[in-house]
Amino acid sequence: MKTEIQPPVTLGFAITGSFCTYSKILDVLKTMTETYNIIPIFSEHSSTMDNRFHKASDFVSQVQEITGSQGLFSIQEAEPIGPKGYLDALVIAPCTGNTMAKLCHGITDTTVLMAAKAHLRNEKPLIISVSTNDALGMNFKNLGQLMNAKNVYFVPFGQDNYVKKSNSMIAHTELIPDTVEAALKGQQIQPVIRSPFS
Repeated sequence: MKTEIQPPVTLGFAITGSFCTYSKILDVLKTMTETYNIIPIFSEHSSTMDNRFHKASDFVSQVQEITGSQGLFSIQEAEPIGPKGYLDALVIAPCTGNTMAKLCHGITDTTVLMAAKAHLRNEKPLIISVSTNDALGMNFKNLGQLMNAKNVYFVPFGQDNYVKKSNSMIAHTELIPDTVEAALKGQQIQPVIRSPFS
């Protein structure tokens, strides 16, 4: 019996402005390129804002070098994700509270949000790797609403500093690959809420 060769899964990997997580994101990308064809998608802030962790242009170059793909940098570049339907799944990592709130309310004013809107119209998995200081504050309602949204999955997350930042939640980024694998099967990896970070 002839075995069909499956084409590689194409994964959109959208990056927003939680700069402190970028080193972890680079590590995850290095691992995931062994399994997926990855197309990076940059928010306007992630691709232009220098910060105390990375120079923006250096970070963009690293991501593109690791993935071997040219990134998407504008709403116009992200819009065809919908009609062309070329992504099997889309990850937003890190996903800031700002992006999460806008996504929840249907606002499409950045490259990443356009990518998410365009991708969701194809009813394929959107994976969110949350990183926000107000997940248990003003954004709690948005987090809850997205947890119940069709085709939206979450990378397991926990409080990163419950003493000094009691409302802050951050994803266990090392679980992004496992979350993607489960989401491609229509499953939410469990448990979603994990122990606090040490």
